[in-house]
Amino acid sequence: MQQLLAVAIRDILPNKVRLAITRLCFFFNAICSKVLDPVKFDDLENEAVIILCQLEMYFPPAFFDIMVHLIVHLVREIKCCGPVYLRWMYPVERYMKILKGYTKNLHRPEASIVERYIAEEAVEFCSEYIKKAKPVGLPESRHDDRVGGKGSRGLHVITPSVEDLLQAHLYVLNNSNEVLPYIVQHQHLVKQSNPKMSKNWVLKNHNKTFSDWFKDKIFADENVSETLRKLAHGPKRNVITWQGYDINKYSFYTKPMLTVNSKHIR
Repeated sequence: MQQLLAVAIRDILPNKVRLAITRLCFFFNAICSKVLDPVKFDDLENEAVIILCQLEMYFPPAFFDIMVHLIVHLVREIKCCGPVYLRWMYPVERYMKILKGYTKNLHRPEASIVERYIAEEAVEFCSEYIKKAKPVGLPESRHDDRVGGKGSRGLHVITPSVEDLLQAHLYVLNNSNEVLPYIVQHQHLVKQSNPKMSKNWVLKNHNKTFSDWFKDKIFADENVSETLRKLAHGPKRNVITWQGYDINKYSFYTKPMLTVNSKHIR
């Protein structure tokens, strides 16, 4: 809240009121941080007093109850008990909301909470105990025990255009670590052959000629790795496509677009 409130009020309150509330937000950001400097504790304590004085100038007396006054004692509490984030009640309040949801009998709320809590503990224990057992009568996920992807429907073999193949090949080469030294070498050769040309021209010429130069370079060297030879050989002309594909515990299907004459993964 102290991080969002300063942004939310920047255009809806007068400057003096906004300044006081923003300083209060900065104060809470400082005391709620995970790293605190003991040297700054006195300054933070004085800052809290100044902020409360400013709030008293712009807000009515009904605004100031015991909760607002407790801001003065927060820094002293940090000195005695340590950082705030180790002691705040947010996790407890969230769990209290969960326990409140267990109440189904309003006449016996405590007994209802206990009964639901015990039932949940029993279910979790049983599920952990038999999690490796094979379920009976329940469908098994087709994604279990699968690391790689697998096509599920609509197998097609297409032949992309030469431009698409060259572009895909260049993309793979530019994103391979083993090819990086050759990329640097070829760019240097292109720039050295055309010293007066701009960087954009050098890059375009590099993209246009790198695949053929890389292929000749690799096949002329007998000591290169098999991976570089496969990369230099380039992609196959025929590409396998699927209308359905299972990977990473998700199923993807192609869907024809109404406005574009293509297919996309949903």
